[in-house]
Amino acid sequence: MKNTIITILKKELKRFFIDKRMAFTTILMPGIMIFVLYTFMGDAISGMVTVDDGYVYKIESTNMPDNIKNLLVNAGLPEGIKDADASAEDKAKEKIANNEGELDLYIVFPEDFENAIAAYNSSSGQKAPEIKVYYNSASTESQAAYNIFTETMDKYESEMTNKFDINHDENTLYDLANEKDSAAFIFSSMLPMLLLMFVFSACMAIGPESISGEKERGTIATMLVTPAKRSHIALGKIMALSIIAILSGMSSTIGTLLSLPKLANMEETGIDTNVYGIYEYIMLAVVMMSVVLLIVTLVSIISAFAKSTKEANTYITPLMIVVMLVGLSGMFSDGAKTDLFYYVIPVYNTVQAMTGIFSFDIVPSGMALSVASNIIYAGLGVFVLTRMFNSEKIMFNK
Repeated sequence: MKNTIITILKKELKRFFIDKRMAFTTILMPGIMIFVLYTFMGDAISGMVTVDDGYVYKIESTNMPDNIKNLLVNAGLPEGIKDADASAEDKAKEKIANNEGELDLYIVFPEDFENAIAAYNSSSGQKAPEIKVYYNSASTESQAAYNIFTETMDKYESEMTNKFDINHDENTLYDLANEKDSAAFIFSSMLPMLLLMFVFSACMAIGPESISGEKERGTIATMLVTPAKRSHIALGKIMALSIIAILSGMSSTIGTLLSLPKLANMEETGIDTNVYGIYEYIMLAVVMMSVVLLIVTLVSIISAFAKSTKEANTYITPLMIVVMLVGLSGMFSDGAKTDLFYYVIPVYNTVQAMTGIFSFDIVPSGMALSVASNIIYAGLGVFVLTRMFNSEKIMFNK
C-alpha cells in the first residue's frame, strides 16, 4: 500500500514540477502578484487620503485675527492666508464646490471676534460667536485643511476657558492598547478570508487538471487498469495535490504578509507585524494543512465527476463562492467562538480556528476539534472518491 501511494505521489509531483511554466504560475506567481497588487493598492489608498508634503493649502478668510493666523501657521497651514471681503463669500463657496483646486477653505469670523468672545458668557443663554468654515469633503486637501483648522480652534477655545486638562502630559502614555491588540484586530479580520481564498485558488488551479484532465486525455484509464488499488490512486493524488496547494498557499501568504503593512497603512499606525511567535505559526500550519486536505478532496470529487476540466471548473465555482462567503464571516466576528459546535462545521471551523490564532484567543479544544473534523471529512471524501474511481460509468464517461 505504502509503495503504491508513494509511486502515485511521485508521479503527480513529477508531472507538475517538470512543467516549469505550470510550477511558476501556480506556486511563485501568486505570491509575487499579490505582493505587487497589495503594495500598489496600499500606496494608492494612502495617496487618496493623505496630502503631499509640499502641498500649499489655498485659504481665504474674512475678519480673521492676526493671532489666529499665527496659530494656524504653527499648525501647518500656510502663512499667506488671503484676506477677503464679506462680499466674496459666494464666489469663494463656488470655487470650493467646483473642487478644481482653486480654493481649499474659506473662513468667516464675526467682526471684532476677540472682543466678542471675551464678552461672551456661556450662562447668559445668548448665542455664542460663530465661525463659518466652508470646505469640500470630496477633496483630500480641503478636508485636511478643515481638520487642521477645527483642531487648532478647539485647542484655542479650551485655552480660553480652561478649567481642567485632559491627557495634558505628552510624556505619559494614555493609549493602553498594546501592539498585540492592534495587530490582532487587523490580522484576525483579514487573513482568514485571504488564506482560504489562496488555498482554494491553488486547489482549483491544479485539481481539475489532475483528474478530469486525465479523464479528458484518456490517461487515467491506463492507470485504473493497473494492479494498484484505486483507493491508493485516490490517496496518492490527494496527497500530491495537497503538497502543491500548500506550497502555493505559502507563496500567497508570504506575499500578503510582506505587503500587508502597506495595505493596512501600518507604517502610519505603528502596528507591529512581528507580534506572532513560533507557537502561533505552528498552530496556523496545522490548521491550514487540515483544511487543505478537505478542500483538495472536495475539488477532486467534483473533478472526478466532471467530463472535462472546463466542466469541472464550472462545477467548482459555486463551491468557491461558498468558501469565500464563509471566509468573510471572520470579518464580522468578535473573536473566536467558544461553543465547540462551530468547530465541526466544514470550512467555518477553520475560520474560527484562524480567528483564535490571530486574535491570541485560541480555544484549545475547539482547535483540536477543527483539525480532527477536517481530517475526518477528508477521509470520508477519500472514501467517496475511491467509490467513484471504482465506477466504470463515472471514470470512463467522457
